[in-house]
Amino acid sequence: MSKAKSISLTIGGFVAGALITLNLPAFAEKDVKPGLPIEDLRTFAEVYGAIKQGYVEPVEDKKMIANAISGMLSNLDPHSTYLDADAFKDLQVGTQGEFGGLGIEVGMEDGLVKVVSPIEDTPAFRAGVKAGDLIFKLDETPVKGLTLSDAVKKMRGKPKTPIKLTILRKGEVKPLEITLIREVIKVQSVKSKLTEPGYGWIRITQFQENTIGDLARHLGKLYKDGDLKGLVLDLRNDPGGLLNGAIGVSAAFLPPDVKVVSTDGRTEDAKQDYLARSRDYLRGSKEDPLRTLPAAVKKVPIVVLVNGGSASASEIVAGALQDHKRAVILGTQTFGKGSVQSILPLPGNTAIKLTTARYYTPDGRSIQAKGITPDIVVEEGGKTSSAIRLREADLDRHLENDRDKEANKPDAAKSQNKAQGKAKDEDDEMPQRLEYASSDDHQFQQALNLLKGLQIMQNKTK
Repeated sequence: MSKAKSISLTIGGFVAGALITLNLPAFAEKDVKPGLPIEDLRTFAEVYGAIKQGYVEPVEDKKMIANAISGMLSNLDPHSTYLDADAFKDLQVGTQGEFGGLGIEVGMEDGLVKVVSPIEDTPAFRAGVKAGDLIFKLDETPVKGLTLSDAVKKMRGKPKTPIKLTILRKGEVKPLEITLIREVIKVQSVKSKLTEPGYGWIRITQFQENTIGDLARHLGKLYKDGDLKGLVLDLRNDPGGLLNGAIGVSAAFLPPDVKVVSTDGRTEDAKQDYLARSRDYLRGSKEDPLRTLPAAVKKVPIVVLVNGGSASASEIVAGALQDHKRAVILGTQTFGKGSVQSILPLPGNTAIKLTTARYYTPDGRSIQAKGITPDIVVEEGGKTSSAIRLREADLDRHLENDRDKEANKPDAAKSQNKAQGKAKDEDDEMPQRLEYASSDDHQFQQALNLLKGLQIMQNKTK
């Protein structure tokens, strides 16, 4: 695996206990100028020697090298990072949908840990941790001065052990103290139910190794008693995951061999078109889970639900179904992570996660720092707020959008959100324990009404 690389589509930094990845060739020594900056390396060596000889306490060579690598990567963009042995192991385990931790996806901002999204049905989610929260103390240890990797290590631990998070939250006068009990996080990738006769709901919480097979099984159950009149595909607060999972989910509803997504970067391996075909979404499996799907799945009217927590792989699916006019996208502006990360294994069971490409929808749209704009904007509960939900464009050193220059202007994303009525904090509007696809779920009810309206129109046409 020394030359094996991986593509990862996740929305930010670390999941507290795991990251998610996809094994695909994605890195090559191409387009790299020969030679090294000798003078700069001499400066580096002098600094290294000064620390080694004169720092107040001895520092191990291994730690100094790891810190140097971490510094090089962390100053590139929010998604490039160094993975020590623990983080690399968690990354590999996390693709299976089971890992230890608190269940929060985090990044770094101004030296503090910033919550990107709590994962559904985890300790953090149940305790009310919210996107945008700034964690400045872990138990009694200040976060300032820690690397993101160090902070994540402290959040890890044996199941059933407690940890106290001290949080700064916008709108709160005093810091909040929340005690969480660590547990083994088991994320159920796909959920579904028949909400009423003829209308189904499928929710994808994360794109994992088993997502395609799980989707096929859930669709089979929904179609067990006959064809559906309409289907709601719920991608709200789905932070992304495996690229092949996004391609497979898209392929379930699209015609064969149409383009799902493309990637473009500096190396030849980073320039790829991915189509709705089994060889682009199967990973080592000889059996295609989608081959047994009812033919009606390709034609059922679909509404896709998205919000500011829909990122990466979720945006690939939403963008593909939108560009092919296969579904109506309903909700609020998505997160806007349109970059591809490659995992390069290093000696000592460590690795680096390096941004190597941007990805594009079938029509060639880059959604980096912009997101997918819904066909129909529906706020949760119809409420209004002046708050802005954390998105890719809000992250320090985010990669620029190379095809939509407006997205790169200062506060462009925020101005766009306000202009379209999307400048809302969905976490404030959506109760933490909202039951999805219930009578209290305003966005879902609007999606259901739209599907029923489409059904009436189809019947009139017939």
